[in-house]
Amino acid sequence: MFRSVRRPRTRVLLAVALSVTALLSACGQRPETGDGTSTGVAAAPGDHVPGGVIEYGHEQEPPCVHGGWVQNAYLARQYLDNLVSLDDNGQPVPWLATSWDISPDRRTYTFHLKPGVTFTDGTPVDAAAVKTNLDAYLDPENPNGTVAAYIGQYYERGEVIDRNTVALHLKSPYSPLLTVLTQGYFGIQSPTALARGAEANCSKPVGSGPFIIDRWDRNRSITFVRNPNYNSAPANARHQGPAYVDKVIWKFLKDPVLRYGSLTSGSSDVIYNVPPINWADATTRFQTKQYVTPGRPNAITLNVDHAPFDDVRVRQAFAYSADRQKAVETAYLGVVPYNPNGALSQSTPDYDPTAGAYPRDTAKADALLDQAGWTHRDADGVRIKDGRRLSARVVYAADAIIGPEGAAILQDVAYQAKQVGFDIQLVPATQSEYFGGQYAKADTYDAYVGYWTSPTPGLLYINWRQRLEDNPNPYNNAFYNDPTLQGLIEKANSSADPAEQRAYYTQAQQLIGDQALAIGLYTQTTSIASNPKLHDVWIEKSQGEPVFSDARFVR
Repeated sequence: MFRSVRRPRTRVLLAVALSVTALLSACGQRPETGDGTSTGVAAAPGDHVPGGVIEYGHEQEPPCVHGGWVQNAYLARQYLDNLVSLDDNGQPVPWLATSWDISPDRRTYTFHLKPGVTFTDGTPVDAAAVKTNLDAYLDPENPNGTVAAYIGQYYERGEVIDRNTVALHLKSPYSPLLTVLTQGYFGIQSPTALARGAEANCSKPVGSGPFIIDRWDRNRSITFVRNPNYNSAPANARHQGPAYVDKVIWKFLKDPVLRYGSLTSGSSDVIYNVPPINWADATTRFQTKQYVTPGRPNAITLNVDHAPFDDVRVRQAFAYSADRQKAVETAYLGVVPYNPNGALSQSTPDYDPTAGAYPRDTAKADALLDQAGWTHRDADGVRIKDGRRLSARVVYAADAIIGPEGAAILQDVAYQAKQVGFDIQLVPATQSEYFGGQYAKADTYDAYVGYWTSPTPGLLYINWRQRLEDNPNPYNNAFYNDPTLQGLIEKANSSADPAEQRAYYTQAQQLIGDQALAIGLYTQTTSIASNPKLHDVWIEKSQGEPVFSDARFVR
């Protein structure tokens, strides 16, 4: 069993700041408890049986097994262990680290590791392994972009104190650190395996988790087999020890009709992302769970680098031009929530529901555009200023981020925006184009659609830290450089006072909303449906990762 966590006063303050136990409120509490909102049929009665194979129908396939996309985090939960896990109340709890201490200046976190844990290639899980992983993830020549985005500005160095004690030294206090470390991107890999090089680790990384990657049949599936020696489950696992099932076959079924059909036909035991049109049916036939993932919602980020969205009046007019709530409710049939705040998702701690509201008001939109000098229209009804049409290229990942419902929402928004004089040109990008940098430069788009799952409002620092020549930030898609906004977020990230954190995060969200920099659409939501004879599949809280190590079948 895990030792109890030592909690100096600084630890208690951080725990309070990250505690999430009440219903959603203006202070930003998560609406779900447990392992997600359960709405389907009850689990079937019967005796649990050992072994078996879980056939799981997933959606997206990442370019490599491990990486910085949420799809990588889903996979990581199956074969990697982290230092800490996030429990059902949003609290960091022991995992590989049985306890931790925080220095009085809050710049050093010392983790005490569980002894006797090994990676599945026989390499010991020790302090040196933890340090090696963080060094590798932050290698400037080949970084994990997500890890670097979270801690690159704060992390100073790792230190091996002894075999089972590792210290992480920070340049300045970073209150979200423990919560950040619960995400799959921060899973600890075997240093021996890492030394094989990028190609080998792309297809078959090695961890100490409940399953081992047996094979990856690209464009089809990944087969995980049970780790019979597993002895390092997190404190919030449903049981300690090896997984109950023998295998998990993680199938990539991008087509939603095919995916849901695989569940109804019995060829899948559980599926991810139940199509909205099938949700009502699923709740009458299967166990269903839904979790509104914290972080940033699917939003339209407006590029202020150049016209037309370099003018705040034009940005506000665009925000007022469409009934986004109705568009979301229509496309998702009420299954996925509308999220007007484009900076944070409604399940994120310290979420401000008033930021970025902009209900549809075409009169306000027209007045703002007139004030901005877009007073004339061409034969198509598009506004004109100095011979230029009020056109905007909106780039979205059609096959990786935005599904058919999201595309319908964008089409609806574009149609409504046309009524006040915008010419919105939707630009669907392939997965390789979206992630490969084709739309990385300021002049390649006018608006950018995407989300970012994260368990902390500290995510604001990633999306809104200034994008400067001597300190680049590729995740500031708005190209909005505001030292005041960055300062608010930095103060929140460094504060040990929960009320002070909340105040600064709220001010930051209000500034982003007032400037109409990110137009919120809908939450990123994890939903799963499973056969009633498969018990104890649950959704963890940092990324909405499905967990299969506690799952088992009944006769």
